Amino acid sequence: MKLVAYQKEKNENLRVGVVTDSDAVADVERLSEQFGETTLPADPTAFYAQAEEHIEALQKIMPKVAEYETFSLQDVHLGMPLGKAKKVICVGKNYQEHVHEMQSDIPDYPVLFAKFDNAIIGPEDAIYYPSITEKLDYEVELTVVIGKTASKVSKEDAFDYIAGYTLGNDTSARDMQKRTPQWLQGKSLDHTTPVGPWIVTQEEVDNPHTLDIRSYVNGEVRQSSNTEHLIFDIPFLINFISEIMTLEPGDMILTGTPDGVGLAMEPSGLLQAGDYVRLEVEGIGTMENQVKKV
Repeated sequence: MKLVAYQKEKNENLRVGVVTDSDAVADVERLSEQFGETTLPADPTAFYAQAEEHIEALQKIMPKVAEYETFSLQDVHLGMPLGKAKKVICVGKNYQEHVHEMQSDIPDYPVLFAKFDNAIIGPEDAIYYPSITEKLDYEVELTVVIGKTASKVSKEDAFDYIAGYTLGNDTSARDMQKRTPQWLQGKSLDHTTPVGPWIVTQEEVDNPHTLDIRSYVNGEVRQSSNTEHLIFDIPFLINFISEIMTLEPGDMILTGTPDGVGLAMEPSGLLQAGDYVRLEVEGIGTMENQVKKV
């Protein structure tokens, strides 16, 4: 299933929807009221607070979706699929060629940093380019959404804790990122990290380590790789992170970006105001955002 957070009008609260095979949206709460044993939450935060149970309940009534009123994806505004971000754990230096282009060393352990809700935006929102930076860059990343509470999870059991997958653009202010040993200030600027367009639930992705992953700027391919090149794969990351902290339903892990970032290009391929950045991950979807000077 593809799960979205949508609005029919800009001033409305986001509601959870499911995308049908005909690219229409069905409202999850109303669908469950008509066909389900229990009513599912309309609010994305409430829905993903019990992601595993709610997704299972929705799967049971999906055969009935053809009997329910839907509306076109083109007629709604898509927000960040989770509504609001909880923990956002990002992994740096997780593709070998990207490590090389950044003139760094392969890490012995995952390089982790955090983002916060102020940075997270939806799949149709503009990426802000604030005056505090002069070196804004793009990073396409396969993003994992946690489905149930995960503490000290083994690598063998890791997939049982995944609700689904989405796309993330770890937009980075490179000048700020590199002026101290800690990356946080270059990674958490307001309104800079699009996530979406939807969450593809776990059962739809046979193997998340065989997916083509690409980014484009104004139609030009910048990054082109495959998730098979992850240095630390998804089970390793869930095991490693859940040994450090408890992961909760709705938490996200941005798994790292491949080579081809703007900072490493000659001449520089850093973002400019007005640019369009398009992300693609095979089997997950596409997302495009414009860069806006603020």
